[in-house]
Amino acid sequence: MKFLHRGKVKDVYYPNENNKNTLLFVFSDRISAFDVKMTQDIPKKGEVLCKFAKFWFDNLDVQNHMIKTIDANKMLVEHLSMIPIECVVRGYFYGSLVDRYYNNEIDWKNSPDFKILADSFDPVIASKLSEPIFDPTTKSLEHDIPISDNEIISSKILSKNDLDFLKKKSIELYLKMSNIVNIAGFLMADVKFEFGINRKGEIVLGDSLGPDEYRLWKKVHYQKGSLQESYDKQILRDWLTNVGFKKKVSEHKSYNTKPQPPKLPSSLIRKISKRYVLAYEMITGNKIK
Repeated sequence: MKFLHRGKVKDVYYPNENNKNTLLFVFSDRISAFDVKMTQDIPKKGEVLCKFAKFWFDNLDVQNHMIKTIDANKMLVEHLSMIPIECVVRGYFYGSLVDRYYNNEIDWKNSPDFKILADSFDPVIASKLSEPIFDPTTKSLEHDIPISDNEIISSKILSKNDLDFLKKKSIELYLKMSNIVNIAGFLMADVKFEFGINRKGEIVLGDSLGPDEYRLWKKVHYQKGSLQESYDKQILRDWLTNVGFKKKVSEHKSYNTKPQPPKLPSSLIRKISKRYVLAYEMITGNKIK
């Protein structure tokens, strides 16, 4: 087995050095926020991410790169040529969308999907959008940046036909996932998909799907106009914001550096782990031992 690279969450290997068509994902307990890796792990996180990814790949009825899972936190996948954009779909006015809206950072002219945020839109935090928004970003190990349809096409990342396909497929998948989590008592605020091209030249769903790729809220706790209790890594982002770390990250950006992450309280680590496990068990009906 040959080590290929280490991401924010996954370690990637060639399970067979003579076969570059298959990869092994090893989901770790690592966690990051604001593009900074924390120094402490979240127990059970890797197992939840791996099993959640399998659940979605099995239940979304979409062509994907999963071959099979191995052990609790390992997945064998087809090696894809990944498309260098992250297909974000937003169903609620929340997260970075709020900041960009108020900071006038939305490219209205070249992003027709944002028309529902213009004119009569009432910008109440956590309000449900009249329809999901396709809000793609660049794909980077450092910092993802919003990118417009025109930029994607003009830079030849995708043709218009392929972009239209990804947009339609991403929104379709978001709506399917929303229906599934809704039955389990959750709301899905947004989600991030990644796609790649297989050896046949087909666009298929890749990477993984779990609480690191979407925001989950309990329906019974949902209240428009306020911050929501999260069952994903938003709980970490909220804590880091409250202790001033998000501000430090912004200050360091001008120097192209990253601040040292703070030590996470053991109570926060337990809370994140418990909520990851609870969301998985409630949505899938399976248990984490």
